[in-house]
Amino acid sequence: MKHELPKLPYAMNAVSQAISERTIEFHYGKHHQAYVNNLNSLIPGTPFENATLEQIILEAEGPIFNNGAQVWNHTFYFETFSPLPKQQPEGEFMWLLVETFGSFDEFKSKFSTAAATLFGSGWAWLVVDTNGKLAITQESNAGNPLRKGQKPLLTCDVWEHAYYLDYQNRRPEYIQAFWSIIDWSIIEKRFLAAK
Repeated sequence: MKHELPKLPYAMNAVSQAISERTIEFHYGKHHQAYVNNLNSLIPGTPFENATLEQIILEAEGPIFNNGAQVWNHTFYFETFSPLPKQQPEGEFMWLLVETFGSFDEFKSKFSTAAATLFGSGWAWLVVDTNGKLAITQESNAGNPLRKGQKPLLTCDVWEHAYYLDYQNRRPEYIQAFWSIIDWSIIEKRFLAAK
């Protein structure tokens, strides 16, 4: 199986209120593409030659895991954005966010703290945990919650390449801007699928 870079569901300049076209060009066009290319060069002749990204995340180790998980993580991250996003969730999912974290704003604050305080490179995640509850987790490097039996709903990439061209070392400013392009209709669909 040859893995391919998925097409962005918006133009490269469409979310520039938070992430510049230049960052999307580098982050999606070069970093994400490099993970796809690396994975395709690593898997021939291995047990993962015809594996899905999910199988690779669950079963692989080392460079095959790292590149496969990074392809999945980046695709999941980029697919969450919209130039005209639904600004907040509603219905059962909003009720669960409020029940779990106190309020929607409190959820955003706790998630932002998880993203801002992750040491080094990695990802902050909102997941449905193994008990069916909402939880915020941190994963270093290429870490992915699927490996722990959790179902991802939202992620924030806090590798420096995700924000350095726009925000330099000001990671909290990037995280604050990140909320303005999150399309909650996408996360609600993920939640329904995870139930």
